[in-house]
Amino acid sequence: MKTITVAIALVTALAHLGAQQSPAEKLASIAVERHWPQWRGPHGTGVSKTATPPTEWSETKNIRWKIEVPGRGSATPVVWNDRLYLLTAIPTGAVGVAQHEALGGRPLVAHRYVVLAIDRGTGKTVWEHTAREEAPHEASHPQNGTWASPSAIVDGEHVIASFESRGIYAYDMSGKLVWQKDLGDKRMRSTFGEGSSPALFGNTLVVVWDHQGQSFVTALNKRTGEELWRRPRTEIDTWATPLVTPVNGKPQVIVPAMNKITSYDLATGDVVWESAGLTMNVIPSPVTDGTFAYLMSGFRGNSAKAIKLADAKGDITGTPAIAWSMDRDTPYVPSPLLYDGILYFLKTNNGLLTALDAKSGTPHYQAARLDAVPNVFASPVGAAGRVYIPGREGSTVVLKHGPKLEILAVNELNDGFDASPALVGGEIYLRGYKNLYCISEKK
Repeated sequence: MKTITVAIALVTALAHLGAQQSPAEKLASIAVERHWPQWRGPHGTGVSKTATPPTEWSETKNIRWKIEVPGRGSATPVVWNDRLYLLTAIPTGAVGVAQHEALGGRPLVAHRYVVLAIDRGTGKTVWEHTAREEAPHEASHPQNGTWASPSAIVDGEHVIASFESRGIYAYDMSGKLVWQKDLGDKRMRSTFGEGSSPALFGNTLVVVWDHQGQSFVTALNKRTGEELWRRPRTEIDTWATPLVTPVNGKPQVIVPAMNKITSYDLATGDVVWESAGLTMNVIPSPVTDGTFAYLMSGFRGNSAKAIKLADAKGDITGTPAIAWSMDRDTPYVPSPLLYDGILYFLKTNNGLLTALDAKSGTPHYQAARLDAVPNVFASPVGAAGRVYIPGREGSTVVLKHGPKLEILAVNELNDGFDASPALVGGEIYLRGYKNLYCISEKK
């Protein structure tokens, strides 16, 4: 099992570095490829290289099962072997005591912050644990309305659930609590809510805590929750998941924000490089192909940058280490999809899709309108030569992966989608406002 755990890091690292894998590492890498262990998949790019999900579905076609999910959350499902893991926040009806004056004195309802383990074959709950029960200390964004936005991480040994201000919890695969960590309360500008998923690389869990108080990034021991290092940051609110990637054999933690993009040494927390930042409210998570890191945001402006990792040292602002940049059509909420050299992303939260040659930044097409998904918060995913883009109104557009825009299908369900899909085996898992769907071609 240790080999499989380490392989979560090795799958990306060895592929990027071109290293020679041992037979055991190859088997472990294949095992990780079969799963969706974090919210952007096995490589953190939004792509599964092994999944073969359907192209078409509806409420009466290719639905293996559909279950109502208690409470509300926009955390994506994560998958390991025959189980799926999901986070949700369930209101209890109890009213919180004297919530902040900044909220006009409005009390907030208490919630149970819940981790669910669900059988992939049947949709039945295998185990359920309440990590904490209390009223949140401040409101969430009115368009999101949830206190369960970060996605869980699973690695075959642990299920790690971050409810941010409500704590971080690590369970074993049977649901036994191994450790918990409380990093305090975040204070988000305009009570926009929380939603930054942590990142796991080997045995190190990285958490970014950017808010209106003292911001910081910290590394925790995955097995114990022990804090390995912490570095203060001069940033306001961000929601992006940090990108951990090896560069010349040493893992770096790349964290985008408004003032600076900063890369830290995973082992020590020391700054490796930094550059001028992106826009305000950085939400999209960075992606990498091992040569370049791609970062973008799109609130009150537009910014995208491609960083040549091997050349990035010190202050890289205005240097050739920034291979290309872009100042239009970038996303506010959805993260980009990096699929075989093509970088897909949406404009703001709209169904306006751009596809670039990732290496050069040259557009294949730009801000192409997808009429079926006018409002998109979920991040696009890719598998089997297709790109999947769910919308808030319940439709999912399926595109042919490639330099030309070609719509293969538009699939409608009686729900709406903010959570990003998970692609595993022959299934696509879609978490809606009300329901969780397992979509699979019926044999």
